[in-house]
Amino acid sequence: MKKSQRYKTSHLVEDQFEPGSRGRVLKNLLHITRRRELDVVEVEKYALAIPVLMDMFSKTHCFTANDICRMHKTWLGDVYEWAGRYRQVNITKDGFPFAAAAQLPKMMQEFEKGLLRKYTPCLFAKDDDLITALSVVHGELMLIHPFREGNGRVGRLLTVLMALQAGLPGLDFAGISGKMRKAYFAAVQASASQDYEPMKKVFSAVLLRTRRTLGK
Repeated sequence: MKKSQRYKTSHLVEDQFEPGSRGRVLKNLLHITRRRELDVVEVEKYALAIPVLMDMFSKTHCFTANDICRMHKTWLGDVYEWAGRYRQVNITKDGFPFAAAAQLPKMMQEFEKGLLRKYTPCLFAKDDDLITALSVVHGELMLIHPFREGNGRVGRLLTVLMALQAGLPGLDFAGISGKMRKAYFAAVQASASQDYEPMKKVFSAVLLRTRRTLGK
């Protein structure tokens, strides 16, 4: 499935797609018309953004909505004009609606005052507490889906930065692929009813894989 078809949007204007891409690639500052080429660029810039953001936030930092926008801007600022800004279109995936675009500023402020203040700085020593923090924050941010593109990776990046605060050098998300992606999306959907157990299973597996990678 082509990436531009992963989400259905409403009120989509024609100039959101790059001319010459046949509606397959979002309009971008690099004027790339091939999805695979843009994917490579996004991956490369993501790798470059990680160390920059790691240096940007301290172990005792309480994350904010503006910080999340900054993460998105740091990563995709050279690719999309709207990087770091909340999306202006409504988005659904497989019939599941994410937060309405008009409600995003309010919802992100509530997210900041509620869950981000509760769970960051992420200084939890016990794995169960850490898994809960990562699962709740990630699940709720995915439901909000504040950006037009790149929400999943920004959400994972936020949990990586939280894990750093907890004393881990990072998180290994390699296991979320293939069939596991369906389980992951089901966990996001479950978060809509504040059922975080499926997401906890996802992050339990991530943490286990991370520790195995580290040899701990």
